[in-house]
Amino acid sequence: MGIYEELTERGLIAQVTDEAKVRELVNAGKATFYIGFDPTADSLHVGHFMALCLMKRLQEAGNKPIALVGGGTGMIGDPSGRSDMRSMMTNDIIDHNCECFRKQMSRFIHFGDGPADAKMVNNADWLRDLNFMNFMREVGVHFNVNNMLRARAYENRMAREGGLTFFEMSYMLLQAYDFYCLYQNHGCNLEFGGDDQWSNMLAGTDLIRKKLGKDDAYAMTITLLTKSDGTKMGKTSGGAVWLDPEKTSPYDFYQYWRNVDDGDVIKCIKMLTFLPLEEIRPMESWEGEKLNEAKDILAYELTKLVHGEEEAGKAREASRALFAGGADSANLPQMTLTESDVADGIGILDIIIKAGFAATKNEARRALTQGGVTVNGDKVEDPKTIYEKKDFSDFVLKKGKKKFVKVVVE
Repeated sequence: MGIYEELTERGLIAQVTDEAKVRELVNAGKATFYIGFDPTADSLHVGHFMALCLMKRLQEAGNKPIALVGGGTGMIGDPSGRSDMRSMMTNDIIDHNCECFRKQMSRFIHFGDGPADAKMVNNADWLRDLNFMNFMREVGVHFNVNNMLRARAYENRMAREGGLTFFEMSYMLLQAYDFYCLYQNHGCNLEFGGDDQWSNMLAGTDLIRKKLGKDDAYAMTITLLTKSDGTKMGKTSGGAVWLDPEKTSPYDFYQYWRNVDDGDVIKCIKMLTFLPLEEIRPMESWEGEKLNEAKDILAYELTKLVHGEEEAGKAREASRALFAGGADSANLPQMTLTESDVADGIGILDIIIKAGFAATKNEARRALTQGGVTVNGDKVEDPKTIYEKKDFSDFVLKKGKKKFVKVVVE
């Protein structure tokens, strides 16, 4: 089985411009492909996970990845799938975020100078100092506005009050120009992206054809990572699930995947883990308690991929101990209070807020009255409960069924 056939069986491929040629290209390890990442934060998140795993799979098959960070397009923000306009960032913030991306990507792909080593390219190199009139003469003349307005990328913005700004509409031209520049300067012959990027990606292949008369640049979209209800994966009530351990702890990352819906677990194992398909196929018939075993496999494999085997093991041990009735709390995510926090005692409401389990005292009080808060397995219902320093020698706070934290004083 070639890598293209494996991607197909794993359910990763959504649309391709020329399937026969793309299959031949990637199976032979002759693709130089790129995926774009807009640096809108200083960490990648679960929404980027599919792309990172795809880059790793293709590189292992001999193909060359280009991670294109949008230091230029990030100043606009892609309107695909959005109903609002992203905040504009400064160059310094964008450059910092790009460097953070490189460090995290290095866990998935290998950067270097070899024939299949990954390369990171920043489109700021050709976009930030672009001459507007020259760009319009060279690129803008190849785009038909009527066709652009029919693109899915603009649907949400067109339907909302305020409509679509020209600032955002230019994104399609800039993304097409990215592919053109990468084709010209880096030998890039294939663009990958989420299925919501299809119109933008076709614009790139079309620009290369019109300006250069070349028809050997291809595009392929990957299936978006969504839940059974159609919503995107990677968000919780507390926000996005980040790959940075300072933003989402390895334990919380593990728990996110451990708690996916039954209907999504096998799909996620196929799409995201690197377990052999021969090992995954029997899991498709698993039901009941066997699905909990599959969830554990999914959570462990993905946590190991992002945070390493040691952290994955700790997260698994902590999860198993707690769900088995509580035992060793050493591997739980930890929240630190200062000596001054507990000098005169600290109330349970403040502890809940500091742990990030509630945003306000009213929200924390509701959690107590609903019986959803325990300390070391004992339910806490009185919002006036106070804890002193001596109480934190072994203090595990739990909210609901899935949120745990060990509270310590330093």
